[in-house]
Amino acid sequence: MSRFGAAFAADPDAERAARHAAHGALGRVAGAPDLVVVAAALADPDCADQVAAAVAEQVAATGNERCAVIGAMAESVMGESSLGDAAEGDGLPGRGRTSVAVWAARLPGTRVRPFRLHSHRVSPPFESESASGSAPATMAVGGLPDPWPDERVGLLFADPYSFPVDGFLARCNTLLPDLPFVGGLAPGPAGYGSARLLLGADAYATGAVGVLLGGEVQAAIAVSQGCRPIGPAMTVTAAEGDLLLGLAGRPAYRRLREVLAEQSAEVRAQASTGLHLGIALNEYVDEHDSGDFLIRGVVGVDPETDGIRVGDHVEVGQTVRFQVRDAASAAEQLRKVLRATRARPGYQTIGGALLVSCNGRAAGLFPPPFGAGHDLHTVCSELGTAAVAGFFGTGEIGPVGGRNHLHGYTASVLAFADGD
Repeated sequence: MSRFGAAFAADPDAERAARHAAHGALGRVAGAPDLVVVAAALADPDCADQVAAAVAEQVAATGNERCAVIGAMAESVMGESSLGDAAEGDGLPGRGRTSVAVWAARLPGTRVRPFRLHSHRVSPPFESESASGSAPATMAVGGLPDPWPDERVGLLFADPYSFPVDGFLARCNTLLPDLPFVGGLAPGPAGYGSARLLLGADAYATGAVGVLLGGEVQAAIAVSQGCRPIGPAMTVTAAEGDLLLGLAGRPAYRRLREVLAEQSAEVRAQASTGLHLGIALNEYVDEHDSGDFLIRGVVGVDPETDGIRVGDHVEVGQTVRFQVRDAASAAEQLRKVLRATRARPGYQTIGGALLVSCNGRAAGLFPPPFGAGHDLHTVCSELGTAAVAGFFGTGEIGPVGGRNHLHGYTASVLAFADGD
């Protein structure tokens, strides 16, 4: 018996799958759990109510009325029993069938505070200002509890169609600079209103759900963006918003062509399908490692300005470096960040972990035998625990350089030390 447990069940009957997964996860935990996380791949989003109710009923039977239950519906989910499925090469664990993964943890000394976030549009004070464009409407977010001083980490699952995740994280970076968030985006299959986010025995179609963990929690975040650099690090010498215009005093697009001309045919092929830009988060180091960059996609070029359009704002004076993503570099970086987690004092023994990976990592990035199960296998093996569960999302939340960010093509892990 342990303080952590995870289980996976695939069954055309969503409620039955939820009961089997909950029974398996809770049965591995010694005592009543304090936190239960659910990930469900459902053919019918309306079945999420049955999943939430079934899991909540089994959690209530453990006797801890204060246990927090949160979760999300996703295209594909990951759990301990899905390891065999992934190893058999059947593609994405959970894709194309109803399946549920449940993760449970007993966290003595830890305060677990669940929440549901909602957003609404705030109109400018005068309609004339809105019409002129001088005071555009903004989004306001409510539902986050006032953080306590000993709050250590927030777990967050959100629907990107109805919740301003980027703006929320940016605001938290300003107002709550010492509170990291980890999690991911779980959009519904049909856009706005088709998501399902679980909180307790209920399922919601919009917003975000999560928990704040405080007190004696021992939880570490590992974020793997899975890229490797090509070409030299360069200083941005001209930029306008997300348009990169100058690198080291040269037109940005011209400098990119020069960098690619120096690469092998294999690297050029990788760049043609997925070129990225790493933005250094610390300008005061002599040499940047791969983990020192915030990775953003190169989304296009502007022939008129000889510029490059990036999936984020870039500023003059920043250090950047072009990046490519392949299976080898993505696998190595994930192993590196997980080993660094276990090297931290008190984290030699990991009891359990939660994992959110980009569905782009599952869609053919890793070769057999693991394929889509690569990230789950790697987290289990490197952290030395089978109590791992999560889902594939369309965006991953995690801190890089001490600030919360929304990522793509990333694996975001929340690992719990096992004090026992």
